[in-house]
Parts: sequence; C-alpha cells; structure tokens
Amino acid sequence: MTLVEEAVDAGARRERAVQTLGLTVRTLQRWSGQGADRDDQRCGPRTSPANKLSSAERRRLLAVANTPEYRDLSPQQIVPRLADEQGLYLASESTLYRLLREEKQMAHRQPSRPATATRPREQVATGPNQVWTWDISWLPGPVRGTFFYLYLMLDVWSRKIVGAVVHEEESSHLASQLFVTSCWRWGLDPESLVLHSDNGSPMKGATMLATLQLLGVIPSFSRPGVCDDNPFSEALFRTLKYRPEYPSQPFATLEAGRTWVERFIDWYNTEHRHSAIRYVTPAERHDGREAAILERRRHIYQAARKEHPERWSKQVRNWTPVATVRLNPDSKQKAVHQAA
Repeated sequence: MTLVEEAVDAGARRERAVQTLGLTVRTLQRWSGQGADRDDQRCGPRTSPANKLSSAERRRLLAVANTPEYRDLSPQQIVPRLADEQGLYLASESTLYRLLREEKQMAHRQPSRPATATRPREQVATGPNQVWTWDISWLPGPVRGTFFYLYLMLDVWSRKIVGAVVHEEESSHLASQLFVTSCWRWGLDPESLVLHSDNGSPMKGATMLATLQLLGVIPSFSRPGVCDDNPFSEALFRTLKYRPEYPSQPFATLEAGRTWVERFIDWYNTEHRHSAIRYVTPAERHDGREAAILERRRHIYQAARKEHPERWSKQVRNWTPVATVRLNPDSKQKAVHQAA
C-alpha cells in the first residue's frame, strides 16, 4: 500500500503502479477497505495437497502401467487387475488417468486397429438417369410416436424427383418395388445406372440387393453414420420439411400424406428453380430445355448491361449449363470445384 501511494504522489497512475507490483486495482481496494496498511496480503504459492503422489510413487505407477502385461490396458482395467493379481492398490483410476495424460500415454492403449472409414467411390453424372440417390424420411402420423415413411429417389444430374411413395412401414421390399416402377416409368435401362443410398436396413436388405443385382444396377453406399455422403437426398428432405405449406400438425391419414407429397413433387420438379443448376427447374434440365432457357437469359442480361453499363461493375452472371455433377468427389476435385 505504501509503495502504491508513493508512486501516485510522484505522479504515476494508480492502475499502472498496481500492475507493476503484480496486483489488481480490485485487490488494492479490498485491502484499503480492511483498514490495514499491509504491503502484500497474498497467501503465496499453494501448498501441495496431502494426497499428492510422491515422485517415487509416480515413477512406480508409470513403470507398472508400461509393463508388457498392462501397457495395452486402460486405467479402468489396470487398477482392479492389480488388486486381483498382485494384491496392490497404487492409485485410483482417476489418478492414473491424470498421470498417463500428463505423460502423453493415453493416445491409444488398446491392442486394436484404429478405426478406418473409406470414403465412397466418386460418382460422376454428365446427363440424366446416370446416377440416382434415394433415402427414406419420416412423416408424423395421427398417433404420437407413429410415422408414415416417405421413399424418395432423385436424379443427381437434374435434381428431378424420379420416384416417390409413402407407406406405413419401412422395408427393403417396398423400396425395390419403387425402384423397378421408376425405371419402367422413365424407360430406363437399369444397367447404365448407379444407385446411391445410405447404410439403412431397407437400403441393404436382401430384397433390394437382389433386385439391383438382377437388373445389373451398380449399388453405392454411404459410410455408416455419415449423412454427408448422401447430400442430395438430405438437401431434398430439408427443402421438403421447411416448405411454408408443410403441415404443422401430423398427417391424419396415409392418403393425406400421399396427397401432400404429390403436390410437393409437382412444385419441386416444375416450379422450383434450383440454385445448383443455374436456377432452372429440375424438369427443364432433365428434359433438355435448360440450354435454350439459359442462352435466352444470357442475352437478356447482356442487353441490359449494354443499355446501362454504369450499373454493372462486373461481367454478366455465368449462365453456362452445369455440365458435370459429382457425388462424393475426391479431395482434388472438391478443391477445384470450390476454387471455381
């Protein structure tokens, strides 16, 4: 306190003087309020806790944990095994965890291979009906805890919904029926198609796999628990469930759910201008009308820029059709796409 007051009397700022002494203004105020003129009331360094392991105990515990018998085990296994096999209790599980963590020996203490997750093979679509993705989403039913199941199949290149149905159950048999019906509806040769899905039981069920094998379809699957491997279907479900007209109340009947889904599909395919395909509708792109629409749009933009060049700081927007769509691109292709 005396040193601070002397510094202030000499013209120094109180806050600066306190900081120089390693204190805070609040500490100085507290000491002043106690009415005692003390130079430093800090307690000093903390004393070691009474239950702290000694250096010898730490060395012994580390030596035991690193023996061939225990080096691949976790502390939860080491402590009881020491008690059972050697009649020893050296430290608690938490203490052993803390010691191993300080010594950076907690990275991998089990004799097992590290988990590996192989990315799905990249699928490239340069036209319609080359790569489809599909998934199942739940629609709330009339009774709490019950659901209707929406099966949706999407063309990756055009973003067009090529197949959809709503059922009261989730099964591989119903999924295979939808796929066969969709192929027949569009006059598609299944052998030229790649069908991608996640790892759910309907997707990898015996009936679905047998159907794909019979038709010569190439199946493709996401990694378990990685929804990003099926991004087109996930984005479609997001669009569906965030529509303003999506019911706030559960669907009263199965027919009500089917009717709503039919209306959504009609809007999505024929009215929704998709941002990833230069704001044309999926139906326009799927049917081959995209190029003419974008060319006409480009001419309109160029004419507007020519009429008022002062309103354009850059070139007109890129209205070139998207030629290639990649599902699960490799890292190099992903970097090129992001740079573009």
